[in-house]
Amino acid sequence: MTNFQVYKKTLPFSFLQFLVDMLALAVVLGASTIGFFIMNSADLALVGLLVGLIVGALITIPINIFLANRVKAAQISMMTKGVTVGELPEHTVKAGFDSLKGRFGRITGFYFITRAIKAIFNQLARTINKIGTAVGGDVGNGVTSAINSAIEIVIGYLCDCCMGWILFREDVSMARAGCEGAAIFFKNGKTLIRNIGRIFGIGFLSLVVIGGAFFGVFFLIFNQFPTMFVTFRDEIVKAITSADGTVPEFLENPLTLMIIVAAIGGLIMFGILHSVFIRPFILVGVLRNFMAVGQKELPTEADFAEIAKKSPKFAKLHAEM
Repeated sequence: MTNFQVYKKTLPFSFLQFLVDMLALAVVLGASTIGFFIMNSADLALVGLLVGLIVGALITIPINIFLANRVKAAQISMMTKGVTVGELPEHTVKAGFDSLKGRFGRITGFYFITRAIKAIFNQLARTINKIGTAVGGDVGNGVTSAINSAIEIVIGYLCDCCMGWILFREDVSMARAGCEGAAIFFKNGKTLIRNIGRIFGIGFLSLVVIGGAFFGVFFLIFNQFPTMFVTFRDEIVKAITSADGTVPEFLENPLTLMIIVAAIGGLIMFGILHSVFIRPFILVGVLRNFMAVGQKELPTEADFAEIAKKSPKFAKLHAEM
């Protein structure tokens, strides 16, 4: 199967993930809106908004644990099967969830294993960030921030590939499979690093297209409720003034606030749509390369020992194999 064929066959999982993400977003927005209007009657609209935001975020935690993670694991399971076996069952969604039966604890435990993998990357990041420190000033801080952001994106793909490897290596313990996944990347970094251009190139394009489109949509919608942003402006100004602070000039303009909120909305929708529709397409290619090099030569104890020197967390995980 080609990468596109695997992506197309597993696309139903993306639609499921989109519905779950929209449910979580609706909960957060609904709770925030309710809090805003309820507390507005007591002249505490901003406080109500923040309380509603916190309550909504707390409600989404079980949604992510019991729905989002399961859909993602099922999708990666079928992607892994597609790139390794070369075919997928007709009822892919059912097969994906069936593949997790009796193993969801294994998948949930995977997220703890990724901490060891992330620890290695974070150590790498501290070394690379010396570049930013050497430059110094705002430019140096910008370099450091850009490096951190890039590494976090790569970490996400690595963790998904490791999940695929854990699902593929069902005949060994989860700890060993997790260690193997980390070792595959570090042993074959030069081979796998060629995916970075695809990751960031497509990511930037989707940011411009998706983020820009939804910024326009949200701005048009918000423009129908201008008084809401007047109230929002008044609450922000009151909160800053009561704290003996100086109100930035741009916060005094309801139109500017509308633009800011529309931009945030555009970024949120980009994050959701990119992660559920665009990112899986990129992941298929990355996963194919990852599984190919892993199957070609399984990591050895010598590989584990080398990585353990760089990360005490990895050493601890290796000890549990």
